[in-house]
Amino acid sequence: MSPDHAFTAPQRALLTAAALVIVVAGVHAASSVVGPFLLAVFVAVVATPALRWLQRFGWPTWAGVLLVAFVILDLGGLVLLLGSGALDGFRNSLPGYQERLALLTAQFAGWLESLGVEGARDAVPDIFSPAEVIGLTRALVTSLSGIVAEGLLIVLTVVFILIEAPTLPAKLRVAMNTTAHADGRFEQLFNSINRYMVIKTVTSLGTAVCVLALLTLLGIDFAVLWAILAFFLNFVPFVGSVLMAIPALLVALVQTDLQTTLLVALGYLVVNIGIGSYLEPRIMGRGLGISTLAVFLALLFWGLVLGKVGVFLAVPLTMAMKIALESSPHTRPIAVMLGPAITEGPEGAGAVASAPADPLPQQREQFPRQDREDPQQRQ
Repeated sequence: MSPDHAFTAPQRALLTAAALVIVVAGVHAASSVVGPFLLAVFVAVVATPALRWLQRFGWPTWAGVLLVAFVILDLGGLVLLLGSGALDGFRNSLPGYQERLALLTAQFAGWLESLGVEGARDAVPDIFSPAEVIGLTRALVTSLSGIVAEGLLIVLTVVFILIEAPTLPAKLRVAMNTTAHADGRFEQLFNSINRYMVIKTVTSLGTAVCVLALLTLLGIDFAVLWAILAFFLNFVPFVGSVLMAIPALLVALVQTDLQTTLLVALGYLVVNIGIGSYLEPRIMGRGLGISTLAVFLALLFWGLVLGKVGVFLAVPLTMAMKIALESSPHTRPIAVMLGPAITEGPEGAGAVASAPADPLPQQREQFPRQDREDPQQRQ
């Protein structure tokens, strides 16, 4: 294209935005396929270190993949077995819970009227409808059971991804003619996502164990179901820690008394603060490299595009997008905006402004670029 017909900066921005809208709309239309595939990719990322560990001990790739797939199927089957039984019991108990919750709502409205609040018997059922609360709880539990129901398809996809994993870097180098710099960035992306997913899986398992012990000790019904719910919702930033406590609190309220319900709420608060606010940040180290606002917006965006799977994978997808944006000087300002806060000073904004264009100098020295001229070719 001649310089007279070159696009201006605003035109390029509009074209990029239009292309982005088309891509997002396409992904949203195919979310029923893209969502489980992305979930399988991140499960494979978590399972890849175990496969490499087996290969270091002399296991062939096919045997390691079979063993990892067997462990995933075994764990998934155990969760499905425990969760489906508890879910059926919870569904059968819903009518009784709804009647008990309606009775408690009426008693609460009568208590407010005894304190002089007029019209409380008419206003409280409209503000706090037992039928709507039970419906939302049922929808929350059912949405998670839908993810578990797709487990077989996800595990099969994980198996094929693990089979292709050892040859994928070589294929990318040949197909895209990548340099060592691009290979280093891909390795950085893989390590970042793997570290996050492994740590989040361990902390989610710890949260589930603590919730199970708490609810079993207090005698709350379907403690296994609420522990499984806590494991999955711990992957959801911000709102996950709140959503995981709502069903257990409602069951405790209609099954026991107010004192036990307050103990359940206090237990959830201690678990979330201890694991989510203290232990997990210490294990994560420097953090995710993403600002809090970016995580919240990513939760809304990926939830809108991919549904419930996007809500669970909002953080790793945003981490991958940020690392990809850092690879180009044209998109690096967007990556900076997605990153954490920058303190003003000689090592703050000035350091970022004067940073070299190559963010991986050590990897460049360790792996020289393939496109550099060979000394023998000069002769």
